[in-house]
Amino acid sequence: MLKVLKGLAEHLDISMAELVEGITLHALEGKAPPFSPTVLEKIEMLKQVYDLDLTSEDAHKIGEAEDE
Repeated sequence: MLKVLKGLAEHLDISMAELVEGITLHALEGKAPPFSPTVLEKIEMLKQVYDLDLTSEDAHKIGEAEDE
């Protein structure tokens, strides 16, 4: 996963810190994915290069309190 992120940061010509910050801010604000379809295609290519087959379904489940 780290290799994919590093490759993406290099492709976008930004630092890893900037990439992680952008992804995190989008996630914390509940916004749409921060990437265009073109960048998503590049991510898929990088995942293939580095044999990354994990998806969001593989992430640890984060418990959320239900407001009822």
